[in-house]
Amino acid sequence: MKVPILLPNIFNYPFTYQTDLNLKVGEYVVVPFGKTRMIGVVWNHFEKKKEKNFSLKKIIKKLKITPLNENTIKFLNWFSQYNLVPKGMSLKLHLLSNEAVEEMNDKEFEDYRLIKKGNDYKLSKEQEKSLYELKIKNKGFRVHVLQGTTGSGKTIVYFNSIKDKIDQGYQGLILLPEIGLTSEFEDKFIDFFGFNPAIWHSGISKKKKKVIWNGLTNGKIKVVIGARSALFLPFSKLGIIVVDEEHDQSYKQDEGVIYNARDMAISRASFENIPIDLVSAVPSIETYENIKKKKYSYSRIISRYKNAQLPKHEIIDLNKYKVNNQCWISSKTIEKAKNHLENGDQVLFFINRRGFSPYVFCKNCLKVYSCPHCSINLVYHKNKKKLLCHYCGFTTNLKRTCDRNISGSCKFIFSGPGVEKIFEEVKKFFPNHQSLIFSSDTMNKKKSSIDLKKIINNEIKILIGTQLISKGYHFPNLNCIIVLDIDLSSLGHDLRGAEKNLQLYHQLSGRAGRSGKPAMVYFQTYNLKSDTISKLTNSDPFVFLENELQLRKKNSLPPFERFIALILTSKNEKKLKDESFRLKQYLEKNLNSKILGPINAPIYKIRKNFRYRILIRSKKSDKIQEPLGFILKRFKFSSGMKLTVDVDPISFN
Repeated sequence: MKVPILLPNIFNYPFTYQTDLNLKVGEYVVVPFGKTRMIGVVWNHFEKKKEKNFSLKKIIKKLKITPLNENTIKFLNWFSQYNLVPKGMSLKLHLLSNEAVEEMNDKEFEDYRLIKKGNDYKLSKEQEKSLYELKIKNKGFRVHVLQGTTGSGKTIVYFNSIKDKIDQGYQGLILLPEIGLTSEFEDKFIDFFGFNPAIWHSGISKKKKKVIWNGLTNGKIKVVIGARSALFLPFSKLGIIVVDEEHDQSYKQDEGVIYNARDMAISRASFENIPIDLVSAVPSIETYENIKKKKYSYSRIISRYKNAQLPKHEIIDLNKYKVNNQCWISSKTIEKAKNHLENGDQVLFFINRRGFSPYVFCKNCLKVYSCPHCSINLVYHKNKKKLLCHYCGFTTNLKRTCDRNISGSCKFIFSGPGVEKIFEEVKKFFPNHQSLIFSSDTMNKKKSSIDLKKIINNEIKILIGTQLISKGYHFPNLNCIIVLDIDLSSLGHDLRGAEKNLQLYHQLSGRAGRSGKPAMVYFQTYNLKSDTISKLTNSDPFVFLENELQLRKKNSLPPFERFIALILTSKNEKKLKDESFRLKQYLEKNLNSKILGPINAPIYKIRKNFRYRILIRSKKSDKIQEPLGFILKRFKFSSGMKLTVDVDPISFN
């Protein structure tokens, strides 16, 4: 008997094998491939247009694993077509390092059994109404948006919705944008449900991942809390998906296989015919447009939990209260922070830049420290005493011979602040208060869970944080937030810049005043004429989203048009330029869409590879992925060229 077997590799079709075994679609098998053995899955179609006749190899054995759900197979086929990714690479996302895990001993799943009776939470009227609206159509596929003010208790609402599904024998998936959120979230989950969820992200050991992978195939594990990759796990009876902080751009995987986990989660829910909840304080523009078109249903929770008040806002005029030379915190700001500290409040200084200084140059020869492998400045990390490239990871010491040779070595000037520079200033102005840097460099370490407990217990009084701190953390004593870089963050030419800022500052201000005490957010700024701050601090984000949507419509920008970015990279700069223009001409001849570029990518070189970008614009109804896929397959790329396809790009670097 001939059987189509999809393998986790770069091919876009299943291979045909011979077998005497009685196999069904979705079963996991071991097959010979070249000189090795590989694990594959019995697929739901054969390779189309097979041009050559090969002698067929025999399947070696069938694995003792519950077969992959046929709806998941359909989803993986669709995923490949939509994102222009080979089907084998989609299967690779599903398997565990190209492995499938056979039956395990029941003892392995003891961690995920009921520990205690979960706590019941009394819901407010708004929460009860939202829960009722979530449950109305909870049987088949539907998308429901749960929009609520930060600190309004959205999590408890959707926990109740998931509980219903678990009680009916289904499994649940909760996607979170940051792995740093999982430990605090896990505690909240156990308190409500009374059992451990399976946690899935890049920091989980392979041994534990094997247990989770197998436990989902046999229904022994009920709920997964995970990052993007959890979407491809082998749930045997998935009943509900929740995408928390659905607006967060971390859901976009922008290396390797490129996809948007939020959009793909909606598609998986559609193929599985199950409900999906999108949760956010400030929905993405795409989600807001789908609410307007009545494609998605929605609920709103306006009041904060236990009627805690949202923080008030105040502007600190830097033209009036000047900052001293090489300082970034004004005298007025210091005075405000001292008042809050005296009242027992925690204080957060917010600056969305890692390291000590993003720009280091010599005052004699004026030479800037830049990465030799990327067209980007090196960031000085004083804690590590190193200069670091945030793109390729290149590091070097702060030591260099001066080109003008006035004093032998360069005399460095550190331009622009990062969290480490602000930390130094904080230590100088507030020497008697414990302070901590809260960024991806410090909070993904093993001791970060200890630091989180210290923050919650008010042992750490001052935080200096990047955008990581805005992502769903609950700090009951944080009642003062000082935004130091509002003038910097409103610069730039990012298509989504205004939307990103709205989401960031709503999330950020939502960290303050969560336990009912009056709270303040202070903005240091030179630019008093700008309406940026008033837009960002409007308590109803739908007002901003409506204006932004009209602006996008007027300019035919997403979500009203489809963008597909093609990024060509090569170590040979001249060859790359010629190839990019040749590809553009080929696309213009064969594809009925608007082709923009090619242009040098804003970050022109990464990891020694030069980069050119082409942007394809088309109507959403055109479904151009299929013709584009055929065209790119026919185009003969020169050696040394790499093409990356990014459907619905978020970053244009």
